[in-house]
Amino acid sequence: MTDEVERVQVYRHCPRCSAARISIAPPRVDCAACGLTLYVNAAGAVAAILVDSAERVLLIRRAHEPAQGKLGFPGGFVDVGETAEAALRREIQEEVGLTVERLDFLCSSTNRYPFRGVIYPTLDLFFVARLETFEGARALDEVTAVETILAADLRPDELAFDSMRTAWSAFLER
Repeated sequence: MTDEVERVQVYRHCPRCSAARISIAPPRVDCAACGLTLYVNAAGAVAAILVDSAERVLLIRRAHEPAQGKLGFPGGFVDVGETAEAALRREIQEEVGLTVERLDFLCSSTNRYPFRGVIYPTLDLFFVARLETFEGARALDEVTAVETILAADLRPDELAFDSMRTAWSAFLER
C-alpha cells in the first residue's frame, strides 16, 4: 500500500461552493450542488538536453525526491502565464547558471511526478540546446552536482524518469 494519491483524488469538497456532494471521474471533478465541472489536467514541465561542441551532455544530479541522486536534464515546471521556452530558460539559469538562447523542440512524453504524497500527471516537453561550452555551469537550486558525459557514454538507466529515457531515445534517433 502506498500513501500516494492521484491528484484528482485530493478533492473532497467543491472548490467553488464547498459542497461535499462531488463526484470524481478522472480527470474530472463534478459538483452536484453548483454544477462546477473541474478538469484536472496534466501539469506542464520542461527539460533540455544541453550539448556542447565536444558532443558532451550536461546533466544534473537531483538533490531531492523524486529520484534523488539520479541524473536528469535541467528543467522543471512551467509557471502560470509562462511559455515552455521561457520556463526552460529560467530553470536552466536557476539550476546550472547557464544562459541559453536557441531551444529546438525534440519531443513530448507523459510522466507521473510524485510530490508530498500526491501524484501529478505531467506533460514533459523536451528541447535540445547546443552550446559552444559549459564553462560557468555549476550546481545551484535543487541540484547536488553538474556532470558532463559524452553523449555516446550516457546510460539511459541512470536517468531519473521514464520520460527522460524517451527523450534520450528520440535525441539519439536524430
